[in-house]
Amino acid sequence: MRDGVKLATDIYRPAANQKPLPGKFPTLLIRTPYYRAGEGNDYATTFVPHGYVVVEQSVRGRYGSEGRWRLFRDDPSDGYDTAAWIASQPWSDGNIGTLGGSYEGGTQFALALSRPPALKTMIPLVAASNPGLFGIRHHGAFEMRFFSWLFSVGNPVDSPDYVSYFPGDRATQEALADAAKDYSKYALTLPIGLGETPLRLAPDYESTLIETMSHGDYDSFWKDMGIDIVSHADEIKDIPMLHISGWYDSWSTDVANLNYPILAGKKHSVQQLLMGPWIHGGATESSFAGEAEFGPSASLSLDDLELAWMDHWLKGATNRVEKTSPVRIFVMGGADAHKTAEGRIFVGGSWRNENEWPLKRAVATPYYLQKGGILSSAKPQSGSSDQFDFDPKHPVPSIGGNVSSQRGLMQAGAYDQHCRPEVVTCSDVLPLSARKDVLTFQTPPLEDATEVTGPIVVTLWASSNAPDTDFTAKLVDVYPPNKDFPQGVTLNVSDSIVRARYRDSLERAELMVPGQIYRFQIELNPTSLVFSKGHRIRVDISSSNFPRFDVNPNTGEPLNQNRRTAIAVNSIYYDPEHPSNIALPLVPTAPKR
Repeated sequence: MRDGVKLATDIYRPAANQKPLPGKFPTLLIRTPYYRAGEGNDYATTFVPHGYVVVEQSVRGRYGSEGRWRLFRDDPSDGYDTAAWIASQPWSDGNIGTLGGSYEGGTQFALALSRPPALKTMIPLVAASNPGLFGIRHHGAFEMRFFSWLFSVGNPVDSPDYVSYFPGDRATQEALADAAKDYSKYALTLPIGLGETPLRLAPDYESTLIETMSHGDYDSFWKDMGIDIVSHADEIKDIPMLHISGWYDSWSTDVANLNYPILAGKKHSVQQLLMGPWIHGGATESSFAGEAEFGPSASLSLDDLELAWMDHWLKGATNRVEKTSPVRIFVMGGADAHKTAEGRIFVGGSWRNENEWPLKRAVATPYYLQKGGILSSAKPQSGSSDQFDFDPKHPVPSIGGNVSSQRGLMQAGAYDQHCRPEVVTCSDVLPLSARKDVLTFQTPPLEDATEVTGPIVVTLWASSNAPDTDFTAKLVDVYPPNKDFPQGVTLNVSDSIVRARYRDSLERAELMVPGQIYRFQIELNPTSLVFSKGHRIRVDISSSNFPRFDVNPNTGEPLNQNRRTAIAVNSIYYDPEHPSNIALPLVPTAPKR
């Protein structure tokens, strides 16, 4: 690199009889914090036989690379220097495409921000991006999956080999490995400070965890981390990109609601969006998410998608890429809800091509929270409100959702919304709707199938007796009873949270005046789902969803520095002056012929 640091890099070249072939080839670059697979590398075995050089590189401070690991901050410059080096090699034709998911998707965006001449196309898969908005901070709250990610990635033994942050120090490596096994104990005893967990043995990781948990303001700390698309869209190189995510992916809001529409609106190059019914880490290859089964058509070959894309943009091949619609989505739902052989509920669904995202024909339709737990498209005609006590010591358990790096602490995807022994924060087997701190609002059984496709926003009018608290919202598909599920099923569709101190601005915190009514907006993860005839649309409102998000202590103390907690009495209002609602993007049904 430009500062003399050397990064561990594996190069795979087309060969015959154990000898590299002569000539120049396009290169596929993967920059990763994870273990480089070495012999048997999936990228290499897929792409090298098709005439590509594959270069896989460990980011700074990881797996043989020199330097200190700093979350994404060195990746723009390191990526640029690597791309320049590749382009200067005798086996390179000067054209680079990038691959990789999650963190590796983030390093792709970091590279695009540095705009190297050789970079020609990207496939950011379930890509880390905009971490101060969604992904690490989330409307001001902290996504606890990053806690578990640092505890596991921060320890050097997340691979078959002890290739390490501490070369040769086996004792430290094993101590960190033991800490990773017990990370959930620390997650359940927040807040944490420097030196208070075994992660202190890896100070770069511990300081990153403490800093991200303590820094809520969406300012230069987040905007200039190296992967913020919202603040740096104009700087992103104008090249073709294929954005891939899933409705239950932990980065779905960033991918679908931010990255794709922003770049599609600003760049001249082709931008495509592919959204399936997938969780993080299971992108394209899986036909289910949690307890929901979508059928074999939901599974796509990632290798085929990536190969076709790279052949088109790096080799000029005429193939299906040029015939593909700008947006391809999997519309979930519509099946008979039988129990599969694996015990899942058959949700079903099908693929559909679209010209844009969000869909222009989707109509944001408010469904209003009403007295008596009713959810209705009719506005409330009279005043009403509900109160509940939010006790930070007994938060609402997370059951499914858009999570990743859960490592036993959470379940990713769609799940029936009742407690069970494997949910570590559950103390019973009751439905979450039975809790006194969960308000549920639902429609009558639907007379017709109703498609919801697009971004979803909940507007709450609420108050609290505390200076700070959280409000959560969850969209639920309520299935009627059938012979396989005699009690019916309540599947989570999408959820989100807002920290009250960030209700007006994510850039600047402002505590509440106890008792004053405020307007809160909560952007849920996007979705595409048909609520079948006879189902109910339900919205659950509360003030916690743990361990998906950290728990607000309700005291107004600085983030991750509270020494006490308080029970907050939170009120939700729904009257003509305070019409709390969920705006559902309804897609009109095609006229029958």
